[in-house]
Amino acid sequence: MTTTQPASAPDLDHDLAAIKQVVATVEHAQNHELPDEFLALFHADAIWTTGHGKRLFGRDAISAFTHQVLPGGMQGSTVTFEMEHVLFIRPDVAAVKVRQVYRTSDGTNAGSPLFVMAKEDGRWLLTACQNTLVVEPSDG
Repeated sequence: MTTTQPASAPDLDHDLAAIKQVVATVEHAQNHELPDEFLALFHADAIWTTGHGKRLFGRDAISAFTHQVLPGGMQGSTVTFEMEHVLFIRPDVAAVKVRQVYRTSDGTNAGSPLFVMAKEDGRWLLTACQNTLVVEPSDG
């Protein structure tokens, strides 16, 4: 993992550990189909764009979508999230690039989410997120 930090980052190790825990909680919540655990990670006014391009504005919209698709959505599959790069835009705002790998009996597919997180009351929250599918180039 790489990190780009702001000039003044007094709590860098603590912040990186907290951000990594948010990413790990996203993975846990998804694998165990726990929508409320997932939703607790979001800022109230967060925006989320799904891997299929659905745009969701605010925690209520994210909640409605998540409660619809997550229960049963992981049947026969697992997903891993690996934090690849963190760019601290400011000491309390970070852009986090994640490598996402879904595994099913049919094989794997990858995603490349970007989580913009903001620190609020000492807690890192998902604020603006884009989940992008990785399409491998075709041979031909």
